[in-house]
Amino acid sequence: MARTFARALQHGIGENGEVEPLHKTITPSVDSPALRHASGELLALALMDARNHTLYLLSQYEQVLGAKQFQVPLIPELNPPLWELGHIGWFQEWWIARNMQRHRGISCDPLAARLASVEPRADSWWDSSHVAHDARWGLPLSGLADIKAYLLDTLETSLELLERTPDEDDALYFFRLALFHEDMHGESLIYMAQTLGLPLTLSVPGPVALRSPLSVPATRWQLGSAEGSGFVFDNERAVHDVQVPEFEIDAQVVTWAQFVEFVDDGGYDRLELWQPQGWQWLQDEGRRAPRYVDQIGVASGAVMQTRFGTPRRMLSGQPVMHVSWWEADAWCRWAGRRLPSEVEWELAAHSAERRGFRWGDVWEWTGSTFRPYPGFSADPYRDYSEPWFGTHKVLRGASFATRARMKTPKYRNFFLPGRDDIFVGFRSCSL
Repeated sequence: MARTFARALQHGIGENGEVEPLHKTITPSVDSPALRHASGELLALALMDARNHTLYLLSQYEQVLGAKQFQVPLIPELNPPLWELGHIGWFQEWWIARNMQRHRGISCDPLAARLASVEPRADSWWDSSHVAHDARWGLPLSGLADIKAYLLDTLETSLELLERTPDEDDALYFFRLALFHEDMHGESLIYMAQTLGLPLTLSVPGPVALRSPLSVPATRWQLGSAEGSGFVFDNERAVHDVQVPEFEIDAQVVTWAQFVEFVDDGGYDRLELWQPQGWQWLQDEGRRAPRYVDQIGVASGAVMQTRFGTPRRMLSGQPVMHVSWWEADAWCRWAGRRLPSEVEWELAAHSAERRGFRWGDVWEWTGSTFRPYPGFSADPYRDYSEPWFGTHKVLRGASFATRARMKTPKYRNFFLPGRDDIFVGFRSCSL
C-alpha cells in the first residue's frame, strides 16, 4: 500500500497540469511542530508531503533551468540543483533503507556496514561528508528522469519499512531525521532560487506596526530538550539550567525604516561600528547595503530589493532581510544596543509571545557563537553539528520559507557570520 500511495502522490497533477505541493491539499497536522512526536502513520504522510514539496520546487527550477541541464555557477552558497535533489534521496536511503541498525536510533553505529544502494554510484555522487563542495559540479550525475526515479524508489522503500516499525522514539528516529533533513533542503532550494534570481511565487513577510520593546524579568531557564521529547537534534541536548538576568528585547525584528537610518548615518563607512573581521568582510564584499538591494536611503525615497529575480519596493515596516551577522552587529553598535543571546531569544519566545513577541518571518541572528550544550554527545549523523562548533553563529526562529513542522523556539540554526543569502534578519536588546 505504501508503494502505491507514494507513487500516486509523487505523480499528483494539479488542474493546471503541473505538480502541486502536497501541503496545500493534505491535513495540516503533517506540517506542525507536533511531527517531532509523530506516530508512524502520520510520519508516513509527512514524508510523502516533504517529497512532493521537493518535486514541486523541482518543477519550478525545471521551467527556467531545464533547457540548460540545470547548470548553475559554482559559488560557495550553492549546490548544483540535481546534486541537491540526489542528496535528499541518498540521505534517506543511507540512514533508513541501507542502515541495518536504524532501529537503535541515536545508539546506531554510524560506521557499521551498509546495504548496497539501488543506485550503484550513489555514495560517490551524493555523500556530502566525502564529496567536496566544489567537486560536485564535475560529477557525471544521472539525468533528471533517473534522479526522479531514485527519489521515488527511496521514498517507497522508506514507507514500506516504516509500516513495519513500532511507534517508539528510537525506532522512528531516522525516519524523523530524514523528514527534517528534506525540509531543510527544501528551504535551501528556495533561497538558492533567490540567489539565482529564479521566479518563485511565495508570500513574503508584510509590514508590522512597531511595538515597544519588552522587558523580561530575571529567571532561571532550561535550555535544551529533555529525554522523552520525541525527536531532538543532538545540538539541543542536554537540558541544563541557565540563570538569565533581566533584559529588554525588541518585540519584532528590525525593519527597513530602522536600517535605512543606519545607512544614511554612514553606517557602512564607520570603522568604529564594525568588528575587525566584519570590517574585512565589508571590504572584501564591497557591500553598501544588504544583499540584493539595488537602492536604499532616505534621499532615494525607497528601498529596492530583488526578490526571486524581480526588483521590488520594500515597505518601511517590513523586516530587513539578507543581512550578515556582521551587519546586524554593526547596526546594534550604531543604535547603542546589542544582539540577544540565544537563551534570551528562546526565553522571550516562550514567555513574551502573548505580549507581542513576534517571530517566524525571518531567521534571526543572535549574539551567541554555536557551541555544544553541557553534556553534548554527537548523534550518528556526525557532520550535523560537531564540525561547526566555534565558527558559526546561532540563528533562532524561522523564515517564511520554513516548513511549519520545523518551527519551534528550541531549534538552533547556525551559519557562518558572513552568510546573507538565507532569509535572515535580527532584533536587538538593550545594553
